[in-house]
Amino acid sequence: MQPSITSSSESGAHLLITNPKGNVAAACSRASLRRTRPDRIGGVLQRGGEAVICGFVSAWVLIGLNALTARLKFDDPLEAVQLHSGCGAWGVIFMGAVRRLFTGGGGRLLGAHIVVILVIAVDGGREGRVGVVERLGRRAEEDIPAAVEVQHQRQPAATVAVADADAWAGRHEEADGGAVGVVERRVVGDRVFKESVNLDQQDLELIEEAKLILKKCRGLPLAIVTIGGFLASRPKTALEWRKLNEHISVELETNPELEAIRAVLNMSYDGLPYHLKSCFLYLSIFPEDDKISRKRLVRRWCAEGYSRELWDKSAEEIANDYFFELIDVSMILPTQNSTYSSRGADSCQVHDIMREIAISKSKEENLVLRLEGGRRLHNHDTVRHLSITNSSEDREIDVGELEITVDMSRIRSLTVFGEWRPFFISDKMSLLRVLDLEDTRGLKDHHIKQIGKFLHLRYLSLRGCYDIAYLPDSLGNLRQLETLDVRGTFIVRLPKTITNLRMLKYLRAVPMIVENIYENTAGQLPKLMRNMLCIYTFFLLGLCVLCSANAIGKLDDDKTKTCSEVCTRYCCSILPSIAMRLDRSGVIAPRGLRKLTALHTLGVVDISWQPSVLQDIKRLTQLHKLEVSGVNKKNSQKFLSALAALSQLESLSLFSEGKPGLLGCLDADEKFSPPKDLKSLKLHGNMVELPKWIGKLNNLVKLKLSKSRLKDHDAAIQVLGKLPNLTILWLLHKSFHSVEGGELNFSEGSFKSLVVLKLDFSGSKCVKFEQGAFHNLELLLISVYYEEVETKFSGLEFPPRIKEVQLHGYFYNRHKQAKQRLKENLLAQLSENPKKPILNTSWEF
Repeated sequence: MQPSITSSSESGAHLLITNPKGNVAAACSRASLRRTRPDRIGGVLQRGGEAVICGFVSAWVLIGLNALTARLKFDDPLEAVQLHSGCGAWGVIFMGAVRRLFTGGGGRLLGAHIVVILVIAVDGGREGRVGVVERLGRRAEEDIPAAVEVQHQRQPAATVAVADADAWAGRHEEADGGAVGVVERRVVGDRVFKESVNLDQQDLELIEEAKLILKKCRGLPLAIVTIGGFLASRPKTALEWRKLNEHISVELETNPELEAIRAVLNMSYDGLPYHLKSCFLYLSIFPEDDKISRKRLVRRWCAEGYSRELWDKSAEEIANDYFFELIDVSMILPTQNSTYSSRGADSCQVHDIMREIAISKSKEENLVLRLEGGRRLHNHDTVRHLSITNSSEDREIDVGELEITVDMSRIRSLTVFGEWRPFFISDKMSLLRVLDLEDTRGLKDHHIKQIGKFLHLRYLSLRGCYDIAYLPDSLGNLRQLETLDVRGTFIVRLPKTITNLRMLKYLRAVPMIVENIYENTAGQLPKLMRNMLCIYTFFLLGLCVLCSANAIGKLDDDKTKTCSEVCTRYCCSILPSIAMRLDRSGVIAPRGLRKLTALHTLGVVDISWQPSVLQDIKRLTQLHKLEVSGVNKKNSQKFLSALAALSQLESLSLFSEGKPGLLGCLDADEKFSPPKDLKSLKLHGNMVELPKWIGKLNNLVKLKLSKSRLKDHDAAIQVLGKLPNLTILWLLHKSFHSVEGGELNFSEGSFKSLVVLKLDFSGSKCVKFEQGAFHNLELLLISVYYEEVETKFSGLEFPPRIKEVQLHGYFYNRHKQAKQRLKENLLAQLSENPKKPILNTSWEF
């Protein structure tokens, strides 16, 4: 975090704490003089009091220089001049001044130091003007302008390392992510072949390697021209270029021709504050091109201790600030699909070359050990984070090899991508804080049976592990656990011991939706057995017979394990959910949930089977996000009572499947007051009409409606259009009752704050955008399916700030002409819009 320009009323102690870089620079300048010529320059060891005075004043020096450079509009995002020159000069002058003032001597020393500063200023100024380009790579200077000239209206980058993601990566790549920008191809062609060459006309293998190289550059001008110059001196063969792709990290470290890239990117890393350096290096855990969820990353940072609660800001809020700081200085790139979220960015990616820098630095610090492709291991005694990327095609990692080469007792986090192996985790990992197995394949219930041994565990994610059907009771031993994510598993009931986890802040559980096999098999069964419970019981009995066959030796071990696992899934997950008629969106929570007073996020909890859970939820006053399913007329009033008690709630999601759905369940009297800070609301289920209290949500930013089947279209649009802060609106499948020829009319003056609008249609409708509506709309997402392609749109020439329209859908061949008419109609309207928005279509169009 860059030091801010603060008022003169701030205390010196605060300045010493918040501006440590100036203090360090001043101290380092004195140390460097002592090392250089201690006999001539007179370097002395500062006393403790003198060092404190020097550091205190250096903070003010840095603040003053920051204010001066801001006033002069001097572009130095790394504060190199202010920090190293300004504070360094102060440290040198201070040494002579102290001798002069307090000992009566030191006049010659002070004069010598001033001369040294003037010499460095004159010589260093010339070096600074030409050093970055000439000293690090003069050949790049000629071609960088050719690459930069295509950056239309590019904002000044926060670092010299990475070009703006939107201007380079997003603007020059096609939707499939495989194509490379025209400018990049032209610059590399000119650099490599010394003339204008069309890369597509070269050898096919060479083209593929060139695309991979340009993909790694991802629009970074310095990388494009420098790597292009490097390849110019190499044979133009696919094999030679493949070597660069496979060993880019080694080449960056050892090849002098790529020194320019390495030096500039190292400069960007070195300029980061200490806390951001740790967060950035942590990203080397994730695979190349992985889209890293912001929430996942932030909660892992908190579990690792990178962020801690400070005054009135929670650890997660501070970690979120770190995330956006890394985006601001272009060390990470927000993914294009997440930039329209209510928080600004929901996920990120690391530039391929910046990732190589992170990997290199993390190796130097013994921070991260990455095992990819089953490669052979080398000794890494003190590594803290173990990241394993494993697939069935890779060389099998030997259990003995892993235990010998890695000191398991030092491991703080274990992250697995791909195939699970039981020996990846060890009882020796006594300090394990993070166990992230998201989307890991092959993880079974018995693999996590002893999870309670890892007493220091703070983050546990089994998300997407579809073979997991239950959580063991030993989970209650994890008294330090803060995050538990079991979404996308077959878990439908949480263990009773979960109430022991008093530190738990984030509890996420969404069971996998089981396919309804009733419709496929009911017709083949007698009438008495034509219900879902009988069908699943029939299958369960068959599986139990298979499992019992092992007792008489009729099945081998592998088949026995498979049958037992399937039986466990049916017994612990599928059959209970059918027998209790659970809403498949949620899980059953045990009594005593009110003990988890630290809970910040809870969901999805089914309240239909055990209504007493609402009394527990009512006591969770720290809840900021709540997701529940199974709301019905019997428990609706108790639910609304609990909802009114959650004063800090910011996000609410309600799910109710079936025909009754939410009909009549959200009706409340006029005295009902919803949480005033509610910012996000998701309603899934039949409602027919909107509850009246939605109009009171003045702070609502994001709203999603799905299968609500609203009948009065105009009344609903009128209510939603008046919400003053609504920024994102999703009207998903069957949000409105299907009326043939019905019109969806967005009237003048409505939705003044809306930025993103997503429309999924049911039935043929006319959608009209009146002039004066959607004053701030930037992105329109349209999904049409089959007959809905006949939907008529009008008024898209009016939204004054719209940038993009995305069109998606699925159709039969008979709709070919209709979808073409829809596309042409949209293009015609957008061409009349002064903003000239673009139309992006899926492959179906």
